[in-house]
This record gives sequence, C-alpha cells and structure tokens, in this order.
Amino acid sequence: MNILVTGANGQLGNEMRIIAAQKTDGSDAYVFTDVVAPEGVETTLLDITDLDAVRSLVKEKGVQCIVNCAAYTNVDKAESDVALCERLNAEAPRNLALAMKEVGGLLVHVSTDYVFGGDPYNTPCTEEQKGTPTGVYGLSKLHGEEHIMATGCQYVILRTAWLYSEFGRNFVKTMLNLTATKPQLKVVFDQVGTPTYAYDLALAIEAVLEDYKQAAEWTHGGIYHFSNEGVCSWFDFTKMIAEYAGHTDCDIQPCHSDEFPSPVKRPAFSVLDKTKIKSTFGLRIPYWTESLRQCLARMEQRV
Repeated sequence: MNILVTGANGQLGNEMRIIAAQKTDGSDAYVFTDVVAPEGVETTLLDITDLDAVRSLVKEKGVQCIVNCAAYTNVDKAESDVALCERLNAEAPRNLALAMKEVGGLLVHVSTDYVFGGDPYNTPCTEEQKGTPTGVYGLSKLHGEEHIMATGCQYVILRTAWLYSEFGRNFVKTMLNLTATKPQLKVVFDQVGTPTYAYDLALAIEAVLEDYKQAAEWTHGGIYHFSNEGVCSWFDFTKMIAEYAGHTDCDIQPCHSDEFPSPVKRPAFSVLDKTKIKSTFGLRIPYWTESLRQCLARMEQRV
C-alpha cells in the first residue's frame, strides 16, 4: 500500500518513520512530506493547505492512504493566530479528505482531547461525547473533524492527548531540563489526563493501516480515542520524569492552574476512554509509566 505521511518531521511523523523502517516485508511504500526538508532527512515538500498540490502528489505517487500528522499545536498562540490555526487544523484536513475521497483511499487524521473541556465531567471521554472546546486550538481541531466527515471519505480520526517523544519540543524534554537545572519547580495538579508516547500512537496507526489493508470490505472507519493507559496530573507526570531521570535535587511542588496565567482555559479533565479502539483493532496499550521509561531510554541512546 502506498502511504503518504504529512508533518513527517514532527514528533509523530518521526515515529512513523521508525515504524516504516521496522517493516521488512516490503508491502508498504511510504512518502514522508512536510513544509521543510531538513538536511539528511528524506522529505518530500508538500503544503497541505494547497488542494491542487495534494491532489497532484497523490496522483503521482499512487497514494492509497494519508496519515495526517501535521497540525498547528501552539495552544496559547492560537488565540491570536486564529486564521492560520483554522487553515492548518480545519481546512488542510478537508483537502486531504477530498483527495482520498477522489481515489477511494483512507485518511487517518490525528485530533486532540482539546475538543473537550467546556462541560464539567469526571469520567473518561467517549467518542460519542459532544465536543465543547474552550479555545481556538480545540475549536479548529473540532472543525477539522467535521470537515473530514462531511467529505464522505473513508476516515479514522484518532483523538489523543499529552503527546511526547524523543523528537522535537515537548513537555518531557522541558521538564528534563528544568528538573536538572532548577532547585524548585511548581507544576499544576488540577489538570488531569494521560500522557501519550508518540511511538505508541504510531503503532496504533500502523494497526489501523494493517486492518484496512487486509479487509476485503472495510467497516472500521470512524472516531477513536488513543492515549496510554492510566491517569495523572501534570504534577504527577513531572514527578515521574524527574524520578526516572535521577533528578532528585529538584523540589517539585503542586500548584493551581491560576498560578500560570494563560490566554486559553485548558481542559481540567481530559482522560480518554479507549475501549472502542482496543476492541476494534485488538490493541494492548501500555501504561503511561512504562512508555515514559521507554522514551527516556531511547533519549539516552541518542545522546
């Protein structure tokens, strides 16, 4: 199967590169795309906000599936950068969906827990729960989901949360640096969710692709939730990062969100219910601390 990956030089895109390299049966051909091509990394340039460019590359490469790892993810900046956020998170996914609709292919699109948060709740969010985003970023991602569904293409929308990896900038890397250099650190304890190792999400995407490829008549499209197993606050997450890294000299203390003013209200509880994706695709999802250990070990190997 010919698979096009967007945002290939980001956190999830780089994990998709690893997944592709691990496959040895030659049954899939990947085209990794982004808007920039770093030296030494094979990247096909593609602006996914340009529908004609997407259509052209899909036709040229005989693409049968697109995995959309590209997004505008700066949650705070999105509040003052509404047009670009909407363009990348809502209009671009529609372009990808239209391109797949025209060739009868599949779009796998990554969405977010930020589509929730406006209504109070304390049980894990299901796929059927109404989206109530509290900011521009979450609203743009919800619009992206709606645009994809409206095209009538075959799709899988994967909502995820608290993504990190050994690539790019993320919470784990930031906390590794801060707990190694600061004598004391305050981290919010009143926002609860589940960290997600991007490699585990990439494995879940690969399971979806294999299921699609093997089916004579595929019926597993729709919205799914994926994160690692378990629940924690950002404070708990930071404590584990520091403990596993051996950064014992930093005094990490819990605090309330209002001690760190932000232009957007973040979801207070965004734990995702993963029952559907586990039962549909037969996934065994690691507990978040297992995956954090694995990620930190891979970071050490890269040094």
